[in-house]
Amino acid sequence: MCGIGGILRRDGQAIPDAWIERIDARIAWRGPDGRGRFRDRCTNIDEEGRERTVEIALVHRRLSILDHETGDQPMISERGRDGTEGLLAVVFNGCIYNHRSLRRELESGGHVFSSRHSDTEVLLHGYREWGAALTDHLEGMYAFALWDRHRQSLMLARDWFGEKPLYLRWAIDGAKGTLAFCSDARSLAETGSRHRPFPPRRTRLWTERYLQLGYNFRGATIYDGAGDGAGDGSGDGSGDEAEHGMGGGVRNLPPTMAERIDELMPRAPRETHTEREFAELIDQAVARRLDADVPLGCFLSGGIDSSLIAASAVAHHPDLRTYCVRMPDARYDESHLAAEVAEHLGTRHATLDVTGDPAADLRHLVETLGQPFGDSSILAAYQVSRAAREHVKVALSGDGGDELFLGYQRHMAARPLNRHRRLLQWIPRRWLRGSHPTSRKHRLARLGAMARDLRLLGIVSMESLFTQHQIYDLLGGPARSPVTVDRTGDPMQALRRFDLVSYLPDDLLMKVDTASMAAGLEVRCPFLDRDLARAALAAPTWQLAPNGRRKGLLRNITRRFLPEHLVDRPKMGFAVPIGEWLRDESHTLHTLMRQVLCTGEPFGPVKTDSTALSRLVDEHLAGTMDHGQRLFALLTLGLWWQTVRRGVENETATA
Repeated sequence: MCGIGGILRRDGQAIPDAWIERIDARIAWRGPDGRGRFRDRCTNIDEEGRERTVEIALVHRRLSILDHETGDQPMISERGRDGTEGLLAVVFNGCIYNHRSLRRELESGGHVFSSRHSDTEVLLHGYREWGAALTDHLEGMYAFALWDRHRQSLMLARDWFGEKPLYLRWAIDGAKGTLAFCSDARSLAETGSRHRPFPPRRTRLWTERYLQLGYNFRGATIYDGAGDGAGDGSGDGSGDEAEHGMGGGVRNLPPTMAERIDELMPRAPRETHTEREFAELIDQAVARRLDADVPLGCFLSGGIDSSLIAASAVAHHPDLRTYCVRMPDARYDESHLAAEVAEHLGTRHATLDVTGDPAADLRHLVETLGQPFGDSSILAAYQVSRAAREHVKVALSGDGGDELFLGYQRHMAARPLNRHRRLLQWIPRRWLRGSHPTSRKHRLARLGAMARDLRLLGIVSMESLFTQHQIYDLLGGPARSPVTVDRTGDPMQALRRFDLVSYLPDDLLMKVDTASMAAGLEVRCPFLDRDLARAALAAPTWQLAPNGRRKGLLRNITRRFLPEHLVDRPKMGFAVPIGEWLRDESHTLHTLMRQVLCTGEPFGPVKTDSTALSRLVDEHLAGTMDHGQRLFALLTLGLWWQTVRRGVENETATA
């Protein structure tokens, strides 16, 4: 687990040291255990007889998990097995779980390794053996950049589900032959002569989608603002997504799986694995993720996903440590259930107490991420990671189980909502007023809001943070290009598909990466194992949710390890009482919200209607509506603008 970055320049000009310094400084928090740089410059003659000079610079910050002594980066291989294999250099963030078996395979083919057991070195020798097909052989979470001097080429790759970020920016300072990449988006926006983030090229489009979903959609960032418009129903018809997405903007490289989702989720799925085979695949996925040269543990919330992961892990790791955080609000606290699960499994369990100030934590997380982020559970994820980091450096988690195995209530509600949308849309909006977010009345009112947006958005209306009516008020007009999904076919599968290609990488995994790395912790997700994922993606919904029971397949497997009352209890979820914190005048988040949102133009270049914003705040504080999650998304947007403005002011003062 690390931070990586670099710049490739093909216009013959030297890469300024200031560009590298800026990237390095912004990723320092991701790697407290080591740092390194590599630069190379070479010249060749192209097909037209012209001299071409290419320069590459790579930077790396290390969180050391495997092979502390011989695993430093950038890692360089001077030569291969013969004269045609020249210098390679790589920077890598993540973990290759099958690196030991790959090493044995490559050594049998004549490759000679110099490190003791570094997973990074497998990338170098694997590239020499398989070229661009290297990623087909990798089981892991990763983002890497590999430089091939002989071919003067740079290979950039990101894992299947997008567990690790890799942002790209083309044409810095208008130099078309320049490509910059990094684990951090803001550093790329700040690189160049301007030395500060530029506003989105299409502010309105980015804002619409951020308000709708609460996160950056399909790789777009606030430093870019363009949708990808590629087959997801999200294009605005202007035909210039490529120009705005690639011409100097910052975007996240798409996860590999997103490009193969139609192949992996056939329109006519069929049962290809039995329940027993699924159990074996889960066990295999967990076993692959237990290799570490540092203390390793497992998050244990007491829910199905983490309990199943812990049950498999303890079979391979008898002295397994499990951790749960005691949340301050009893409605969100599952620590007593986690302790009961741990006792039944026989793990070395610890219940940790939350520490820290949520307002200070939020400021730190927004500064660290360098982007707005609308999922308030990032606060809980950071608190859990920080508490666990005092005991371990690697933790297993159950992330991905809900998306792959139909674990959300909305998955079960997708078909009824689609079938009864005309009736549900008559549920009064006023039912949202004064009802608690977990109450039955509030949930029914949310169904009504979803039904009203269903005709425009398709089943993705179930994922919307702000309704289209609220977006209209905030932006002074209807959304011009909302995120939509195909409204034909099975709505449950359509929603699951959207979760896998958008919600999982752009929200959940972004949250896990930011929160854990900010605490210096590596988090591994066994449910995102490729063999297990292939089986789950190809399975029919009736097998994943037998008798219409969400996550029924995983529940059946978990019954092998735990008693019924621990398996069949209601899902509590992983969250903080954000609405109440923002409403409580004595809470630091309430004070922060007023400081940020109750000012003129709180979002800088992102314009919203001040009257509509004030109405959201007033309704929430009065208790007539719960806008907690919406105000959190707006609060992080305002905090992002404060960090940008503060950076500009500091540079102006020192200029």
